Amino acid sequence: LPGTWNDDFDDFQKMIVLKCLRPDKVTDSMQNYVSKYLGQRFIEPQTADLDLVFKDSAPSIPLIFVLSAGTDPAADLYKFADKLRFSKKLSAISLGQGQGPRAEAMMRSAMERGKWVFFQNCHLAPSFMPTLERLVEQIDPDKVHRDFRLWLTSMPSNQFPVFILQNGSKMTVEPPRGIKANLLKSYTSFTDDFLNSCEARPGEFKHLLLSLCLFHGVLIERKKFGALGFNIPYEFTDGDLRICVSQLKMFLQDYKEIPLKVLRYTGGHINYGGRVSDDWDRRCMMSILADFYCLEVLKEDHKYSESGIYHQIPTTSDHDGYMSYIRSLPINDTPEVFGLHDNANITFAQNETYNMLKSLLKLQPKSAAGAGKSREEVMEESAKDILERVPKPIN
Repeated sequence: LPGTWNDDFDDFQKMIVLKCLRPDKVTDSMQNYVSKYLGQRFIEPQTADLDLVFKDSAPSIPLIFVLSAGTDPAADLYKFADKLRFSKKLSAISLGQGQGPRAEAMMRSAMERGKWVFFQNCHLAPSFMPTLERLVEQIDPDKVHRDFRLWLTSMPSNQFPVFILQNGSKMTVEPPRGIKANLLKSYTSFTDDFLNSCEARPGEFKHLLLSLCLFHGVLIERKKFGALGFNIPYEFTDGDLRICVSQLKMFLQDYKEIPLKVLRYTGGHINYGGRVSDDWDRRCMMSILADFYCLEVLKEDHKYSESGIYHQIPTTSDHDGYMSYIRSLPINDTPEVFGLHDNANITFAQNETYNMLKSLLKLQPKSAAGAGKSREEVMEESAKDILERVPKPIN
């Protein structure tokens, strides 16, 4: 800031000045503020750690995933069950019409035999919720098998029993924001064995896998640019990425040449394209995919963006090498990685600032200031008070 403003203002006041002049930069300035006073890890993307949640759980405490659009924690849970050697003792059911009696029988048997039960999409079975509440209330900690666990997923819903919410461990699952967070999420689920599992072409598999995960991140993040990204906002999910990864591995094993045409068709027109209903969006997506699925990406020094921040890394890298490269990426993406002009960020950044400030205002305590008065009453009083003090108009 110019002149004495830079020295006289503290960081918070500087942020207020910035809000008046450049609202699109307030989010970045909030990030700097949080990292300076609380620490960098509060603005870094965090991956969900089921280990920590599981340690606090008990047979009578349900574990609840609160979902938001475009997320599915099922794969993480299956992987976690596998890690604890519980995958054979995990029974899952997607709730819906007529599934109530089945789910109840499944839960009763699991409580006796010490298994895990996973009920997905509780918001789709409002009629079963009172029964579920009764079942959870009746769990006797002394009689139930100590290995029993109840996992639930639900979108925010008024029908979900309050008793279960109060007595359960709640986790919110949000789709990661930013290319860095998307890559972290994708690569956390891979292992060294998986990266080297394509025996026919290990090097090409690693290169194309990084390309595919970047492509997935770019598609998800384009949504934030509104109509500049896609005409219609699509909810791409981890399932789309998972099927593309398994097809990539399969095709590299089966074909003598690298089957780019097949990969582009299955990835662009079928797996991701199955959601795309607009012809121009499909054309745009196929053009982006052609940049990520091409022979150039097999070069060790290939750059995905002009600045070279996003680039290929040597195939000799192991899983830790990939993770440390991903952690070195910037938290905020530049529009160039999406093939957009720098100005594309302005509208998106302004909207993000206004939404964040709106949320902060909603979280403000309403009653403390005006001794039980509503916001409208307080404002009306202020307006009347100002009116009284304003001098009369000049005749």
